[in-house]
Amino acid sequence: MNEASSTRALRAGPTAHELGEPPRSHGVARAISAPRPRALLALNLVVGLAVLLSAFDPHDRMTWLMEIAPLVVVLPVLWLSARRFPLTPLLYAGLAVQCLGLVAGAAYTFPRVPLGDWLMQLLDLSRNPYDRIGHFVQGFVPAMAARELLVRRARLRGRHLLPFVTVCIVMTFSASYEIVEWIAAVTFGADAEDFLGMQGDPWDAQADMACAFVGAVCMLVLLPRLHDRQIARLPGRSA
Repeated sequence: MNEASSTRALRAGPTAHELGEPPRSHGVARAISAPRPRALLALNLVVGLAVLLSAFDPHDRMTWLMEIAPLVVVLPVLWLSARRFPLTPLLYAGLAVQCLGLVAGAAYTFPRVPLGDWLMQLLDLSRNPYDRIGHFVQGFVPAMAARELLVRRARLRGRHLLPFVTVCIVMTFSASYEIVEWIAAVTFGADAEDFLGMQGDPWDAQADMACAFVGAVCMLVLLPRLHDRQIARLPGRSA
């Protein structure tokens, strides 16, 4: 080896083979052959069954289609990416709760979900609060998803920056959802009333986003330590 070759080798540093690390292709092969997480299998089974049951005689077919549409995208993405990028059991559980909440809203429409009617009578409320609960979850679970991606992919840390960016992502998602609802209202008119679930509240969009904000903050206050422990146990984690 001449002097120039030796200099280039020193600049490049030790190879993966010299460090005893397996080649990158081996890691890819292991990821492809790895079994999918049990939590994901349970999520797909439970949510898939709930979607099938909800398809029989929903209160409003158009609302059912619009509420179920996100699941048709999310579930296949989770399934196809699970071997290369498995998520934490905590996040899978949160996604299952959010999906089941959407299915209930699709079957009954959000203003008519029985759980919300029960709470309305119990707490002497003037409206069915189920949509508010749904938007709280829409902040809680996406905050968990955003935090997990930021930690594992962007390697973002810090007591202040990570929560701030997480909340910003959640509020962007929540505002985007409200824009989708507005587009549905303009496009379908009265047929989208059950999808909007305003129940006569002119400030419904702002209240929904406030609930999402509260949900995100609650997640960031209650679960970061448990979330970090589960991230650390993931195989081949990027964090």
